[in-house]
Amino acid sequence: MTPSPHSEKRIGVLTSGGDAQGMNAAVRAVVRTSLEMGATPFAIKEGWQGAVEGGERIQQMEWSDVSSILNEGGTIIGTARSAEFREREGRLIACRNLIERGIDRLVIIGGDGSLTGTDVFRQEWPELVKELVARGDITQETADAYPALMIVGIVGSIDNDMVGTDMTIGTDSALNRVVEAIDDISSTAASHQRMFVIEVMGRHCGYLPLMSAIAGGADYVFTPENPPEPGWEDDVSEKLRLGREAGRRESIVIVAEGAKDSEGNPITSQAVSDAIGERLQHPPRITILGHVQRGGTPSAYDRWMPTLMGYGATQEVLNATPDTPARIIGVRNNRLTRIPLVESVAATRNVATMVANKDFEGAARSRGSSFVKMMKINQILSEPPQNMSGKLKEGAKRVAVLHVGGLAPGMNTAARAAVRIGLDAGLQILGVQGSFGGLMNGNVRELTWADVEGWAFKGGAELGTRRRIPKVEEYYAIGRAIENNNIDALLVIGGQNAYLSVYGMVKERDRYPAFNIPMMLVPATIDNNLPGSELSIGADTALNNAVWALDRIKESAAASRRCFVAETMGRKCGYLALMAGIAAGAEKVYLNEKPVDLADISRDAAYLKESFRAGRRLFLVVRNEEAHPTYNREFLARVFESEGEGLYDVRHSALGHLQQGGAPSPFDRLLATRLVYEAITELAKILERGGRDAVYIGQAGSNIETRPVDRMMDQLDLENKRPYDQWWLSLYPVIPVVSMPRGDVIPVEIPIADAVETTKY
Repeated sequence: MTPSPHSEKRIGVLTSGGDAQGMNAAVRAVVRTSLEMGATPFAIKEGWQGAVEGGERIQQMEWSDVSSILNEGGTIIGTARSAEFREREGRLIACRNLIERGIDRLVIIGGDGSLTGTDVFRQEWPELVKELVARGDITQETADAYPALMIVGIVGSIDNDMVGTDMTIGTDSALNRVVEAIDDISSTAASHQRMFVIEVMGRHCGYLPLMSAIAGGADYVFTPENPPEPGWEDDVSEKLRLGREAGRRESIVIVAEGAKDSEGNPITSQAVSDAIGERLQHPPRITILGHVQRGGTPSAYDRWMPTLMGYGATQEVLNATPDTPARIIGVRNNRLTRIPLVESVAATRNVATMVANKDFEGAARSRGSSFVKMMKINQILSEPPQNMSGKLKEGAKRVAVLHVGGLAPGMNTAARAAVRIGLDAGLQILGVQGSFGGLMNGNVRELTWADVEGWAFKGGAELGTRRRIPKVEEYYAIGRAIENNNIDALLVIGGQNAYLSVYGMVKERDRYPAFNIPMMLVPATIDNNLPGSELSIGADTALNNAVWALDRIKESAAASRRCFVAETMGRKCGYLALMAGIAAGAEKVYLNEKPVDLADISRDAAYLKESFRAGRRLFLVVRNEEAHPTYNREFLARVFESEGEGLYDVRHSALGHLQQGGAPSPFDRLLATRLVYEAITELAKILERGGRDAVYIGQAGSNIETRPVDRMMDQLDLENKRPYDQWWLSLYPVIPVVSMPRGDVIPVEIPIADAVETTKY
């Protein structure tokens, strides 16, 4: 029996097609944002098959139905490929089932096939409704109440193959799985001096194989967009032979599952292994990663970004009208973007057509400008040193590389990239051991291709790093060291102290002529608090480490009734605290950028007590280490425990230096590599024209940009040691909407930009 029409907005959310880590975060955000915006959410279980079956497959969702799912892989509401939904009769039944529940707005999380099927359903909806009236399944009054189906899509695909969005849900987690496997295989391969062929997913898209090859330091990679010419067997074998001759103990070849040569002949992992074995008399071992790439706990990115997408998609679908075109909520430069669904799907499918038509350049361009650039960078990084020998000529310019500031995972990757990219550019690269102190003490040596072998996936900093900013009285010694070592340029990789050190040197150029050389600053700090760069090397690794720790804390706290106050690093920059809070599902986040007073803390304590009385078992609070000089971690814990009156206990802990440890994440390896590529390229240009520019480089929106050091203070809030403009603060309103059902929260609309050219990265 069809219910009477009503004005209440009801939203259905479903996951369809292949699963992807992070889908649960998007589902959670859709459900909770809907509730906070006064709508009624429904989960359509098992994808479109659930819409066809109806009944219990379409379940009304409450706040607690999506609790504790952020760290789960897959999708809790299930996914399936429905043969019935592909037929018109199946879609007619699905239409009836949705109308029976009053649902005429959908958020669909899936790949291009799922989104295409949804758009067909949307277009057919008016005719399907008419047919239901004619069959007597619904009344005309009901039909008039549901004249159109309004849809918003979110792309869930580990392949990162959707044209128009930088990243799709699951890609970052899958890349983490692949790179972890490469790291593990590399260690055993080095022990036995073995070669491995690793097959990764990517039937039509080379994102995973290409990026994992760069992040994992592979010798060779086969991707659909850059197929080799026939005879590739000799090329790959020769490069592996030269790599071994140069001192490599392990050899890794990455093969996309859909790899072909330029004539369209399939290239399988077995064929690659056979070809190498035949030519080098040493057959490689084969590892096919398979569905392990889809599984497991989602990365921090695949929690906070899908949360943001789900929040934005709900906002979009509730504001939609029958005339609103079908859209996808994508991401560009960490901001939400509104993408036309039909055009994006068509462009995505056209890439496979380009490959089939041998338009490989067009296919690569469709993946985005950064994809094309990373193909070039991979060629440089994987080139054996014998093929570079003619590029370093007598009298080559000497560039000294050093780290300054706190340790940031990815510093080693940056140094390795500087050496190999620098050699390719005809520069001689010097390594300075121990920051500016090491420079003054003469700890300078030439770095070769072999010296940095294996650095890409090492934590720590092989060149060492120190936090100390040189004093003015030390400038003379630094200048003498620059002259004595014939240093033509400095490449300084580090955090705020690195930036302030170079800024101080630039201001003293008139007094110290040795400082009149090009200087380049590359951002590397877990605090993510540097001017001119929205993301710093090391911040992603630290965020993943923090989220891992918060997951463990939540598991321990869930065994009792407990409030836990956790503290992240970041000083007065709240990036780690906010992003970790979103990714771990914290109920409250305290930041220095969002000052609180005693009245605010009192209200939070009252809410905490009320929620535990209502049955809550866990309440997670995250604060950055200098959120407030007085209301510190211990103070908050005492207040919350005192106000609790025994309803719950309170524990507190600083996550500490584990945030700086471990191997750098794939994202940090890729960011370090790309930033250093641009830095070396710019330094080479400055040196060629005889310039003395001192600049700092960073990712600003979709671009890598350089800015003059002497204008740095225009962007830097020196008192608080953070940039004046911090893009991620716009995400702060998401926390209370998806984590605290207080009833007095008014959801803030997150800006969603219209699409521009993609920059997949």
